[in-house]
Amino acid sequence: MAFLMKSMLSNQVKNLGLGGGGEESKEESTPSDPAAAAGMTREEYEEYQKQVVEEKMERDAAFAQKKAERACLRVHLREKYRLPKSELDENQIQMAGDDVGLPEDLQKMVAEDQVEEEEKDSILGQLQNIQNMDMDAIKEKAQATFTEMKQAAEQKCSVM
Repeated sequence: MAFLMKSMLSNQVKNLGLGGGGEESKEESTPSDPAAAAGMTREEYEEYQKQVVEEKMERDAAFAQKKAERACLRVHLREKYRLPKSELDENQIQMAGDDVGLPEDLQKMVAEDQVEEEEKDSILGQLQNIQNMDMDAIKEKAQATFTEMKQAAEQKCSVM
C-alpha cells in the first residue's frame, strides 16, 4: 500500500515540476555528439565509421559473390537435368559480374560425375552391366525368340 501511495504522489509531483526532475537531468547529461558518447575524438570517430562502412561493403560483396556462386550451381544443375531456367539466378550472376564460376569443390564433384557418366556410356561400362545380368534369363529369352522365329519361318516357307 505504501508503494502505491509513493508512486502516485511522486508522479503527481513530477507533473507539477516540483522535485523529481531526474529524467530531465539524464537527458541533459548525454552529449549530443556521438564521438563524445563513444569516448573518442571526432577524428577517431570518423575513422571508425569509415572502417565500419568498408567492412560492411566487403561483407556485402562476399555475400553477393556467394549468392552468385549458388545461382551458378543451380543454373548448372538445371542445364544438366534439362529443367526450366530461372531469371532470378541469371540476374544474381549478372549482378555479381561475369567472373562467377562454380567453387573448386563443386567443380571437382562435377568432373567426377562426368567421368562416371562417360564410363557408363562406354563399351566397357556396358560390358560390366552385362556381367551383372542374369545369364539364365538371357538364355531363356534368346531361345524363346529363336523358336518363335523358327515357327514363323516354317509357317511362311513351304520348303522347311
